[in-house]
Amino acid sequence: MPERIKRERRRGWRLPAGAVIVDRSSRFGNPFTVADCLEAWPESTEEAARKYCVEMYRDWLNDDLDGGCGPEGTCWSAAARDRILADLPMLHGKDLACPCPLPVPGDPDHCHAVVLLELAQAVRCGRA
Repeated sequence: MPERIKRERRRGWRLPAGAVIVDRSSRFGNPFTVADCLEAWPESTEEAARKYCVEMYRDWLNDDLDGGCGPEGTCWSAAARDRILADLPMLHGKDLACPCPLPVPGDPDHCHAVVLLELAQAVRCGRA
């Protein structure tokens, strides 16, 4: 079963064979940032902001959000969403690497890679 792995930026770390990087530098990156959320709601925690960003990403990919741009020009347009959705089959069966922290066992995983894992499986199974 494919899983999310933590992408490390340290000397000697290697992406496991067959895994795909889905961080913001990739075509699958989440345009909703924790920094933007914390700036908008300074009383929020980083974990709450991360959860909100993942919910926004899921809503955007499900076409439940209108397009727009964040403060640093990161855009969540319909065209960007359509590109991600069209490329979901290439993620099927692959581990996905993102720099988000891994959750404590038993806690929910607030990372957009989890959304991509679910959607890639659904697309491959003909549910999306």
